[in-house]
Amino acid sequence: MKRNTCLLLSLCAGQFAFAQDRPNIVLFLVDDMGLMDTSLPFLTDESGNAERYPLNDWYRTPNMERMARQGILFSTFYAQSVSSPSRASIMTGQNAARHRTTNWINSEDNNRTPFGPPEWNWQGLSSRTPTLPKMLQKAGYKTIQIGKAHFGPIGSEGENPENVGFDVSIAGSSIGQPGSYYGEAGYGNIRGNKARAVPGLEKYHGTNTFLSDALTFEANEQIDKAVEEKKPFFLYLGHYAVHHPFETDPRFIGNYTDSDKSSDAKAFATLIEGMDKSLGDVMDHLEKIGVAENTLLVFLGDNGSDAPLGDEKGYTSSAPLRGKKGSEYEGGMRVPFIACWAKPDGRNRFQKKLPIQAGGIQMQMGTVMDIYPTLLSVAEAKTPDGYTLDGVDLSVQLRGERNADRPERFLMHFPHEHRGSYFTTYREGDWKLIYYYNPLMPDRPVCELYNLKKDPFEVHNLATTDVERLVKMVDAMADELEAEKALYPVDAEGNPLKPVRLR
Repeated sequence: MKRNTCLLLSLCAGQFAFAQDRPNIVLFLVDDMGLMDTSLPFLTDESGNAERYPLNDWYRTPNMERMARQGILFSTFYAQSVSSPSRASIMTGQNAARHRTTNWINSEDNNRTPFGPPEWNWQGLSSRTPTLPKMLQKAGYKTIQIGKAHFGPIGSEGENPENVGFDVSIAGSSIGQPGSYYGEAGYGNIRGNKARAVPGLEKYHGTNTFLSDALTFEANEQIDKAVEEKKPFFLYLGHYAVHHPFETDPRFIGNYTDSDKSSDAKAFATLIEGMDKSLGDVMDHLEKIGVAENTLLVFLGDNGSDAPLGDEKGYTSSAPLRGKKGSEYEGGMRVPFIACWAKPDGRNRFQKKLPIQAGGIQMQMGTVMDIYPTLLSVAEAKTPDGYTLDGVDLSVQLRGERNADRPERFLMHFPHEHRGSYFTTYREGDWKLIYYYNPLMPDRPVCELYNLKKDPFEVHNLATTDVERLVKMVDAMADELEAEKALYPVDAEGNPLKPVRLR
């Protein structure tokens, strides 16, 4: 009898799913997960074939592999180098230089750093921002935020995700990291870092429910409610994992005990595996209730890796890429990106409109700004009139094709101090410029120049040997910054340091 009841519920859900007029969307966002923090290889050889490296054999992410079999991954997908700028870019479709949230947002006060631009947008998103969930709300979606938000500091409008377009918000606030991953610690509410305690999960306090699981349970419950309400849903599931504190998920530590890596590195690997389990649990749930065919699933990280595996600008945590979270190198900017239908079915009317290449590797770049126009396109929702978008609709690329109209450019502007300080990176085609504003010696900016096609791991700085190319790249970068109305670092007297053109 129980089995028949479950079958009936599944059939009813399937009938609703078939009748809905817009596809469901799940955005699965992982904190501090870089391109190499996975068993799924994203890097390729010159022919576009996946190429494994040692870190791919260290991590275990079978559900990311499952997603990639069902859909397409991007070998070159750029985010900002720290969290809040990327999250604001996802929510607005604009580059950080334009929306001006150019650093991570500290919950309590302005952390512009000594020479940062005084007017940078540390308040983050506001109720006036035409965010992605707001546009989806207007198109008839139920919008759900679960987990990390980090859209604004304490007291700002962005502190509460419901102010920026979410119908439901659970466990999201101004904090950028969890007080603890342990239910026994109340996720920081009972013990741990209480200033960073995760809100709204009291029913799990005192239990052995790991934070990644608690968020998954809440996400699946909200999916069920949306289905019952017969509304298409947009689920923004933002995991606190794999941000520090690097606390061990005891369910997975047995997979890493034989390694000579540090205890933090082993704990980080368990956070990765627990996050991947969450991905699989969500995919399984969508299929169980009969809406997987009608659900687009998008997976990505918000900035480069913070794996505790070595120095900040070398070849360790993101090897063979250089650098890590907060740095100007590829390891600080490249993130995993996968898109698929939660259950591929070529007969499905939504999938006929957007047939995602199964098992594909897209070599053409994508960026976090592209999420906004892509999801609005999938939802057949309108972009606000007169609104400036820096992102590009990825639909052509998701089909496995090359978008000939896509600009082959990416600008990442970080006018603050961190692992990489007061810099702008600018990629155009195969070339990458790193421009350091050098506020203590403002008349002497420093540049690095790399040909990423020939030198993907940023070993050979060509700034002094290809001066003609360097001059062109600095000009192009300065033009892009001006077009986006960027704010700049300041010198010791508070004067803005615009790029020095080298002609």
